Amino acid sequence: MDLLNTLVDKGLRREAPTRDEALAVLATTDDQLLDVVAAAGKVRRQWFGRRVKLNYLVNLKSGLCPEDCSYCSQRLGSKAGILKYTWLKPGEAADAASAGVAGGAKRVCLVASGRGPTDRDVDRVSETIAAIRERHADVEVCACLGLLGDGQAERLREAGADAYNHNLNTSEATYRDICTTHEFGDRVSTVERAKAAGMSACSGIIAGMGESDEDLVDVVFALRALDPDSVPVNFLIPFDGTPLAGTWELTPRRALRILAMVRFVCPDAEVRLSGGRELHLRSLQPLALHIVNSIFLGDYLTSEGQAGQADLDMIADAGFEVEGAETTTLPEHRARDLVAVRRRGAGTELPPNA
Repeated sequence: MDLLNTLVDKGLRREAPTRDEALAVLATTDDQLLDVVAAAGKVRRQWFGRRVKLNYLVNLKSGLCPEDCSYCSQRLGSKAGILKYTWLKPGEAADAASAGVAGGAKRVCLVASGRGPTDRDVDRVSETIAAIRERHADVEVCACLGLLGDGQAERLREAGADAYNHNLNTSEATYRDICTTHEFGDRVSTVERAKAAGMSACSGIIAGMGESDEDLVDVVFALRALDPDSVPVNFLIPFDGTPLAGTWELTPRRALRILAMVRFVCPDAEVRLSGGRELHLRSLQPLALHIVNSIFLGDYLTSEGQAGQADLDMIADAGFEVEGAETTTLPEHRARDLVAVRRRGAGTELPPNA
């Protein structure tokens, strides 16, 4: 297909496709699907080889969120039968993180429900980061705490957070259809705050919420404009007790087309196969590894994933390899030291960052 040849050429040059080209990927037929996967695979291998980065979620505080995001089992008014608990102690969170690291995870993602952290919450997360670093000095730490206020991104960075996740989820045009307690622009601002503080930005989407092809392309191009290093692609888990319960719009083939479109629009970003992959890709999960270069290991925030060993077996059986801690994930033009060595304050002539 001329379309796929064009997309591969652009992806190898880090050039964005046109909107029409991105829409055309979503409109390909089942007969063309393996060609689409193979084309996206050429771009993936150019920037990431056959490596798969493993990430592990630690849910620091579950449920009881005041926001009304309709896709979320932790939302205001949710009747989903999920675990609900307040903040884990630093040692408990470090124990959970250690389980992920033992399974091969290179990054630990610390997540807490809520609109955004208080200053005390930032202190709690800082203590948790310190507890994890004491056991695993080289592990990457990503925080996901909601909307950030003034100075909070900088404090998290100083505490040792390498990255910050805040997903855009869906297009600006349809954002009010899934959430009324904050706006699309609030999410964009938080990603920008994280980047300005020196953290690696992580921001992605949730597919399968009733959005159109145009909405999917809009949000992925909005992500490209923000230029996050990591782009998680989630597929809706329609929990009973939430407004989107019973919403099953995706097929495994549709999920693969979405992943391929994201790869073509964000060719050199870490595209991460995230929540809902087992439900929606099912037996086609190994094909997705030809498009993405990162997955979550094991369980998610409020739902269970497939066993970690099954993930490792899938990676090996598909001919890929788990990315080691000594390997830099991002291609050279994106890569930088995630850990900033202190050059100010005590022992220097420069004032501390206080």
